[in-house]
Amino acid sequence: MSTYRHTTPVLIIGSGIAGCTTALSLADSGIECTLITTGEKLDGGNSALAQGGIVYKAEEGDPRLLEKDILTAGHNYNYKAAVRYLCTRGPESVKRILVDRLHIPFARSKDDCECEWDLTREGGHGVPRILHCADYTGRAIMDGLIAAVTAHPNITVLPNRTAVDLLTSHHHARDLEFRYQLNNQCVGAYVFNEQLKRVETVLANFTVLATGGVGQIYLHTTNSTSSIGSGLAMAYRAGARIHNAEYVQFHPTALYHRSDRRFLITEAMRGEGARLVDGNGVPFMQNHDARADLAPRDIVARAIVEEMLKRGDDCVYLDTSEVKHDLATRFPTIFKRCLALGIDIRTQPIPVVPAAHYFCGGILADYRGRTTVERLYAVGECNCTGVHGANRLASTSLLEALLWGHSSAEDIGKRITRKLSKRLRDSMPDWEPTGEEHNDDPALIAQDWARVRHTMWNYVGITRTSSRLSRAVEDMRELSKNVHDFYKRTPLSKRLIDLFHGCQAAYVITLAAKRNKVSTGCHYRVD
Repeated sequence: MSTYRHTTPVLIIGSGIAGCTTALSLADSGIECTLITTGEKLDGGNSALAQGGIVYKAEEGDPRLLEKDILTAGHNYNYKAAVRYLCTRGPESVKRILVDRLHIPFARSKDDCECEWDLTREGGHGVPRILHCADYTGRAIMDGLIAAVTAHPNITVLPNRTAVDLLTSHHHARDLEFRYQLNNQCVGAYVFNEQLKRVETVLANFTVLATGGVGQIYLHTTNSTSSIGSGLAMAYRAGARIHNAEYVQFHPTALYHRSDRRFLITEAMRGEGARLVDGNGVPFMQNHDARADLAPRDIVARAIVEEMLKRGDDCVYLDTSEVKHDLATRFPTIFKRCLALGIDIRTQPIPVVPAAHYFCGGILADYRGRTTVERLYAVGECNCTGVHGANRLASTSLLEALLWGHSSAEDIGKRITRKLSKRLRDSMPDWEPTGEEHNDDPALIAQDWARVRHTMWNYVGITRTSSRLSRAVEDMRELSKNVHDFYKRTPLSKRLIDLFHGCQAAYVITLAAKRNKVSTGCHYRVD
């Protein structure tokens, strides 16, 4: 047996809130699992960057109010059963996992109060219902999860691993019997070990995709460098159903400053009283929506673009003068980042622009995280449960990741005795390198990435037209073919795998956008 061949009961690909919650919930129930992450540490994804907070419940505790706000933000394109599941089961998961199990230090309304939470409000929410840790909520949650995951004896963490492809019975089995069966089973994944520069075969009874979003396929994004749509690309190749891929949400307020990743200015600032203003300091959101600065994100992002185009400006501004809190205390991360750039948010408005932020579509998954491929689960931003519909309501992403991570673990726990047959495991081949041309030129890869990002930003961005989408389909089809050929001729590297995944994810999203001729939410077609 190859030393690069491993077996685990459950393989989890991705280490954000969704992946870590899945691993911890499995481990706490006595199930061993393996969690792989692309970096040295577990916090390289988007989860640690989340500022605003996580939806909990309003003081009156009525989940129907939250359900109404989610459906309104999602333009009623949501799957109502999934929304109701989030609204009824979500708060108890927050309390059980984050409060009682991990003791995340969410802000209290009074320093000496042990019972009252300091609930805040963001755009699209009718009432304050969001738990937060100042403006570093994701960081605080991830710190708690990382400590619990790394200390748990039932969890094996494999760093510096990049998933290459999902292993399935229809695509990889050498025994023809499995290829003739109607049921396509996920059997694990090929995983690139960056330190050894080798592809490992990881066989698993159940595989969980928790790979995050797609923001880095756009020119401007708030996302981490790992958010390239790898889970979407692998699931698509494996034959899993993809849904709502055209719905990519752009956050209205990213700091206007040159950088590889746009720094997010949390929506909670507007929830606390900040207002969007033009270059003359004049508020404008009331001209676009009755909810003004607390309108859902898709509306605010388009309003900002319209104002920038109308005035010929490079950005708009966030005026914080009406915020009642001490800004340095309530938003310390933003305060320090802006101050380092010479912007004192206590006295100066913050220059902001929209940026690609959240993937509302993805791999179709039910309330248990199951996909249309047997033994394959998808949790967090890479999945599409129907919760978000055509546009995500603020601070629901962390709650969805937490709840679906826990729910998938519960479901796997009920099925854990259903192991892969030895015959199927033995039928899975190890990775066979196909190319020996050592032309992994950084300049070529950088140019291909530039083409992907510019195409997606210009043609499949905040506003879309038939002509733009037609051009994008042509460009991405040609680039996908070229990258695929290049991929087959060249020995694997992480940057080549990332390019292949990113290019394919962009193509899938572009095709979905071209096919959907109805303008709704994040998919805004001006024609």
